[in-house]
Amino acid sequence: MSEVSDMGDAEGFRGGLLHLDSGADRRAQSVTRALGGLFARSWRERYGDAGYRHRDLAAEPVPPLGSGYVALGTRAERQGVVPLAKVAALAEGADEEREWALTLPLVEEVRAAGTLLLGVPMYNFGVPAALKAWIDRVSFPGAYTDPDSGRSLLGGTRVVVVAACGGGYGPGTPRESCDFQVPYLRAFFGQLGVAEEELHVVRAELTRAGDIAALAPFKDLAADSLAAARAAVAELAVRPHDRRPDALHM
Repeated sequence: MSEVSDMGDAEGFRGGLLHLDSGADRRAQSVTRALGGLFARSWRERYGDAGYRHRDLAAEPVPPLGSGYVALGTRAERQGVVPLAKVAALAEGADEEREWALTLPLVEEVRAAGTLLLGVPMYNFGVPAALKAWIDRVSFPGAYTDPDSGRSLLGGTRVVVVAACGGGYGPGTPRESCDFQVPYLRAFFGQLGVAEEELHVVRAELTRAGDIAALAPFKDLAADSLAAARAAVAELAVRPHDRRPDALHM
């Protein structure tokens, strides 16, 4: 279910928190859901419920792109940067209108958020399909570019990626080159214009050490990684963040 509460002016933040869960495992054992929940609870305790939005992308999947999205996006891109309010007028036919109706509310959520919180488990070396569908949908051409200045509208947006992987993929590990989870997300948000210093990745590794025999020798490392992730998430949740006014051109 999506939780949407009214936007407020709680001291210490701008634009509120958009919280996305993408893991198929919706049980309490989910590491990314637990860590993301910790961030969200800490944030809400500090700032209240105003401006908090939650989307469970596994429970309520974002529809995959259709031909109408591609046609409308291509037409808009050929005209340069088209303001969101003018995109609907470019739609030709019911298919394109439907695709834009599915897209616009998600894009507006991203543009309005001061902080994006993503819970992202590693699936087959990459991100879950549920998250990829959301990424594809919100990546409408020009949606995060100021038509007047050409600057990114997300320059002051904070992105917090709470990630988890069953094995070890850090620097120097045998599977370092197989990590298409974190590098992909860094590239994606960087391309949208999120400032490098505003992109925070917290990852718990070796989360399957307790139930996969081959990973059993790494249980201590897994516990340390999870503890460090919890501490980092708790600290980030209460760290003051003011979205820069010059990035807010709605």
